[in-house]
Amino acid sequence: MKLQIPYDDLRGWIGLAGEVGEVRAVEGASWQEEIGMAAELLNHSDPAPAVLFDKIPGYPQGHRILVNFFGGRRKNMTLGLPAELNNFQLSQAFTEAFQAVTPIPCEFVDDGPILENIRTGDDVNVLSFPTPLWHELDGGRYIGTGSFNVTQDPEERWVNLGTYPVMVHDEKSVGFYISPGKHGRIHRDKYFARQEPMPAAIVIGGDPLLFLMTCTEIPYGVSEYEIAGGLRGKPCRVIKGKVTGLPIPANAEIVLEGFVDPKKRKPEGPFGEWTGYYGSGLRDEPYMDVKAIYYRNNPIMLGCPPQRPPDEISRYRSILRSGFLKQALEKAGLSGIKAAWASEVGNTRMLLCIAIEQRYAGHATQVGHVASQCHVGAYAGKYVVVVDDDIDVSNLEEVVWAMITRSDPATSIDIIRNAWSTPLDPRIPPEDRAKGQMTNSRAIIDATRPYAWRDKFPAVNLPSAEVARKTREKFSYLLEGYK
Repeated sequence: MKLQIPYDDLRGWIGLAGEVGEVRAVEGASWQEEIGMAAELLNHSDPAPAVLFDKIPGYPQGHRILVNFFGGRRKNMTLGLPAELNNFQLSQAFTEAFQAVTPIPCEFVDDGPILENIRTGDDVNVLSFPTPLWHELDGGRYIGTGSFNVTQDPEERWVNLGTYPVMVHDEKSVGFYISPGKHGRIHRDKYFARQEPMPAAIVIGGDPLLFLMTCTEIPYGVSEYEIAGGLRGKPCRVIKGKVTGLPIPANAEIVLEGFVDPKKRKPEGPFGEWTGYYGSGLRDEPYMDVKAIYYRNNPIMLGCPPQRPPDEISRYRSILRSGFLKQALEKAGLSGIKAAWASEVGNTRMLLCIAIEQRYAGHATQVGHVASQCHVGAYAGKYVVVVDDDIDVSNLEEVVWAMITRSDPATSIDIIRNAWSTPLDPRIPPEDRAKGQMTNSRAIIDATRPYAWRDKFPAVNLPSAEVARKTREKFSYLLEGYK
């Protein structure tokens, strides 16, 4: 299915979402508390509208913040897919489009809306934007939650776009933690090994499709600009940053540009992370000296603060990553893969569910192990549950039911040790964290009917498909008005 993406930037997206009644305006909410409070409420509710905050006290009218962009009917619009598709169908359709995409290199242009305002030197002031305090125990204001960072490999010269939380230190510096193994971290490590500052640009309020690609496991060496261009069918238009030369979206809302010096550190954190915890305390981290700020007239910041899952972040990641998980298993040569779902409750990383048609003894174990270590599943995973194909893997109640009735705790669970994790994992012991030992274990749970005697396993006491169809036709009226 070909994507039909009807917008080119964040403002175009807001206009379309507003036409279908999916955007509400709020005026006068404070950055100190109220915007973060509202975001938490909205992000944990679906359906719920996107909200555009304006007239934020202490800032000019027109300096706005959009939150909760991915939800309701607008998630289908954002992905350029028909409104009638449910989440599972969205994931399948988007993955098919992604598989068929031909990358299109970005196009450099000389001008664009992002150049309407340029601040350099003494005029650089990150605090001129109404960055909220997203969570009450955050150690500072995070301007980058719905943002992405642009970096370039100093040796191979390919451009990466990655999402990392960006903390405001002061008027001219921001910090952004990058987990080991991430492409942006690989770029930074290469620069630091050469004792050279890394050039970087932080895009705040970009094209929603491009932002979603920066949250996706794009293969090493491939730029997210090229994938987004291929999905849209035309190149991403970029300008060359005046300070770093990095490609910056010509229609972005706000861009910070500068350098990360290997010799400089500032205290960063804590921040309420995607795990649902304050993943780490205050610690010294590299930061970016901001040399230039670009922004449109009446700039709009895109806010996607992580909350305890399931939340907005897990909603869009489950749709994007689940199809890629199934694709990765099939590319590994595994047969019988019927469905895969990166569960929202584990923020799409810590709980993976795969449905298979069993074809040989050990099939479920093989699938579970590959899922835990393929690129989509390797980072910060915890549990992989493999079920039979009569289970809806996107329905957590069905998955848990299969797990507690078809698995045996003593014989159905394999443990993998010393796997790739992150300091954001709250279960890593403090002594390991202090040593920089950021690995964890994985549980592979075989929740399928035992292959050797699956034909003798008790039947499920649900109606057949035909009886279920007749039931819906005859008695669905009894549920009218109830949710």
